[in-house]
Parts: sequence; C-alpha cells; structure tokens
Amino acid sequence: MPEDAPTAEQSPTYSDLPPIEHKIRRRRSRQRAILEWVAILVVAVSVSFLMRTYVVQTFFIPSGSMEPTLQIGDRIIVSKLSLDFGSIHRGDILVFKAPPAEHCGEVVTDLVKRVIGLPGDVLTSRGNTIFINGKPLKETWSHYEPLSTPITRTVVPPNQYFMMGDNHPNSCDSRMWGTVPRSDIIGRAFLRIWPLSRIGWL
Repeated sequence: MPEDAPTAEQSPTYSDLPPIEHKIRRRRSRQRAILEWVAILVVAVSVSFLMRTYVVQTFFIPSGSMEPTLQIGDRIIVSKLSLDFGSIHRGDILVFKAPPAEHCGEVVTDLVKRVIGLPGDVLTSRGNTIFINGKPLKETWSHYEPLSTPITRTVVPPNQYFMMGDNHPNSCDSRMWGTVPRSDIIGRAFLRIWPLSRIGWL
C-alpha cells in the first residue's frame, strides 16, 4: 500500500466535515428520507386503490334485509376477482348497484342480496315456498319467513339474476324491482369481519 494512501483511521468522518458541508449533507439526508416516505405512501395508496378497484372491497350493512345472515352494522369483504374468474351460483351473496327503479324508501348506492334465480330460470311462489323451474327451492341458508310478497311468474333473462334478501318479509328485492344484470354486480361477499364476535365465512 502506498505510504500516502489514507487508511480507515485517517479518512475524514461525518463529524470531521466543515460546518457548511455538514449542514448540506444533513439536509440532503432529510430530503432523501422525505422522498422515500413519499414514494412509500404513493405505492401504498396505489396498491390500496388497485385492490379496492379490482380485487376486494369492504361494505357496511345498513339494513336488516339480509337478517339473520347479515345484521345491521356488520362489515363484509367482497371479492371482485371471483366474478371475473368464476361463476355465479344460486345461494351466493352478491353486492350490486342499486336498481334505478328501487322505491323502497332507502336511498342507497349499493345493495346486498342472495342469488335465488339464475339466467333462464322460471320462478314462482306459493305460500312460503319458492319454485324454480317447477321444483321447490331448498333454502339451505338461514332465513326468515313468511315470504310475504309473492313471486309472480318470472323468467330470468340472459346475464341477469333474481335477488332476494334472507329476511323475506322485510326485503325490497327482485320481487319489487326485477332482475339484476351481471354488469351491475360488484362482487361476491365471502367474509364477515365485523363485529369481532361474528367473524366468519359467508
């Protein structure tokens, strides 16, 4: 090693710098830290936006139309990708844009109901029994009766769905405002996250 080459002990340290250069380096360090935090926040917000737009979204339950399955104040997570890569089945709980002809006294943007009729199904009701294509529907999920408002004979159009709330006598649904087009469906509810005492899969 040449005699005039600086060793680790001879190299100037941060504290050995002149006061002006010391301030400059401290300012640059602060600026770099701020830029790093800004970049982290931008990435976090972007990821959150993309997740909410294309993957999952949380929703608040404002009414009792889905009781006893979902109660007022519950919060649920809705999967959007499940509709892009999967099929809609009878019994699924979906969140969708509120129909423009909804006249049930609630001013809401989105609704949550259960799929009862699929495209091509013929629905009717007699008493508290729902008939699909002439056969009684076996409601394997919790629900309240009586049916109250009957289902007039309905043929579900292509790419549309007949939706009902589990609280049959207290639900404004496809019995009143008709079927829901697939293009209005936001996603499938799959998890209740609030209240903590009722966390569970749907």
